[in-house]
Amino acid sequence: MITYEWLYVLAGSFFALWSILSLRDQLYGNAAFWGILSVSFFAGSYLSDLANGILVLALVAIAGAGQLKRSAPETTLNEERESFSEKFGNRLFVPALIVPITAVAGTLLYNYLPLSIVEGGLFEERRETLILFGVGVVIALIAAMVWLRPAALAPAEEGRRLLDSIGWAAILPQMLAALGAVFALAGVGDIIGDAASGAIPEGSIFLTVVVFALGMALFTMIMGNAFAAFPVMAAAIGIPLLVEGYGGNPAVIGAVGMLAGFCGTLLTPMAANFNIVPAALLELKDQNAVIRQQVGTAIPLWICNVVIIYVGAFLLWN
Repeated sequence: MITYEWLYVLAGSFFALWSILSLRDQLYGNAAFWGILSVSFFAGSYLSDLANGILVLALVAIAGAGQLKRSAPETTLNEERESFSEKFGNRLFVPALIVPITAVAGTLLYNYLPLSIVEGGLFEERRETLILFGVGVVIALIAAMVWLRPAALAPAEEGRRLLDSIGWAAILPQMLAALGAVFALAGVGDIIGDAASGAIPEGSIFLTVVVFALGMALFTMIMGNAFAAFPVMAAAIGIPLLVEGYGGNPAVIGAVGMLAGFCGTLLTPMAANFNIVPAALLELKDQNAVIRQQVGTAIPLWICNVVIIYVGAFLLWN
């Protein structure tokens, strides 16, 4: 059976390769950072919580000390890229399209083929889409290499160049998601839930929905990621009040609640990988230029999410 561990090994292999290439170029901070991250992917499932915590602290120490540098590896030349652009045009996007097509089409086919019902299944249950996403990445990489015939290390060097440009923000979503889980285990959700229960009039479903969606957006703005906010707000309001208390549709509340959190992502510099890194890569004078452009989308979208939760999870569900 193909499990999540296969994806961890695949990702760990890329990080290990980037670490080796960084070491070759004497970028020791980069080499240590990506090397430690590769160890986390390779062995994280087998290490203790303390050992994994030490790895995280090591990553924070390297990034906090400013040891991550931008790399400028030699890959394809500008002349080669212009030649590819003139020759192939928009067909250059075909390898990128292979990834989502493999994930979506593969998942649909898998569920209707005998492979999904053989003993134990071919893929780990409820992980089919993510595993097929990883398969799509490998297929797209092979297709691009066979089609364009770049230098053997060109994909690795380009990946390293992009990742080094983003730096520590590349793993910020995972860090913040872990932080959200820690907050939930620490009982932050229970504290917020008790406060919300005392402030919201009993029986006011719409107001509870508003508080839940607002909490998702605000916690996302504070923590930088909706995945970090969700465990807290789900434990505080989503599950005890909206689902168990008022009998709302959990699928709608969970899915659209995440979208309400993503509205907060559009409005915060804490979501550095979305809002600050693009501004840096584009060398914009205003560091918050991306956020300013997103305000007009985030607020109306948040209002729509509130309406969708109220109508879809309660009016149409009950």
